[in-house]
Amino acid sequence: MTASVLPPRPDESELGPIGRGLQIVPNDGGAGWTLVAVIAALAFLAALAAGAAVQVASAAATWREAISHEATIQVKPDPGRDGEADLARAAELARETPGIRTARILSRDDAERLLEPWLGAGLDLSDLPVPRLIALELARDPKPDLSRLALRLKIDVPGSSLDDHSAWLSRLAAVTAGIVGFAISAVILVLGASAGAIGFATRGAVTGHRDVVEVLRLVGARDGFVAWLFAKRFARLGLLGGLIGSAAAAAALLGLALLSDNGASGGTGLIAALAPSPWTFAAMAAIAVADAAVAGAVAWTAVKRFLKVHR
Repeated sequence: MTASVLPPRPDESELGPIGRGLQIVPNDGGAGWTLVAVIAALAFLAALAAGAAVQVASAAATWREAISHEATIQVKPDPGRDGEADLARAAELARETPGIRTARILSRDDAERLLEPWLGAGLDLSDLPVPRLIALELARDPKPDLSRLALRLKIDVPGSSLDDHSAWLSRLAAVTAGIVGFAISAVILVLGASAGAIGFATRGAVTGHRDVVEVLRLVGARDGFVAWLFAKRFARLGLLGGLIGSAAAAAALLGLALLSDNGASGGTGLIAALAPSPWTFAAMAAIAVADAAVAGAVAWTAVKRFLKVHR
């Protein structure tokens, strides 16, 4: 008897304005814009972390590529030996090694300039035993046998040493991995915080519109359809907040790059090396997409759980 009173189960596309969520999901009122502001702030932090991870990894890869094709021979001064002859012999041994393109002897002034960042400029280092350096450019193919060259230098030029920068590259890789790992952890934590805020807002919205939800269920709307209405709405809010936060983070990085270019260093150094790249902006845009996906998934799950408990 009761079944004959109820209308037939309608198609979800024919539920009208209510079925399209215009009276179920909150409009762009104060609550909606508050949620957008919260998501935007969190997305700003996540986008900065993601952009920093991409830039650090890119800069490290560039430095690693450049340094992996360089090496240095250091010849320490010995009062009992002819320093210039030792330099010439070390350079000759390097040039004889297959895979070494060039071996350039740095002047004493060049060596002293390399010490300025640590000792300062304007110092008289003529009385100090400053080592002389030979810069080597390594070929990609064939790769030089640096261990054999190091052995020959040890025999023919006592007091000399070969540095292939492997220790520095190892430390660079470790630091890069740590920074990228920290940035990824930060992104995950921020997205988790966004999910918590969206879940709380979704539960409040579905609770505040419980009577309308019950009417929809009465006329035949499935729980999945009702959950989809909320998921679509909150996914849009998540996307909007994510775009605002990501755009703000991109603007901050661009401003930092401009300040670097206009600084006294002329855009050189660490800040210039970490200037935004297209991959940086792609990572930031991905944060906005991730916010939308997280918002939709959390809203869907929260509404489904609510409807399951309040059957």
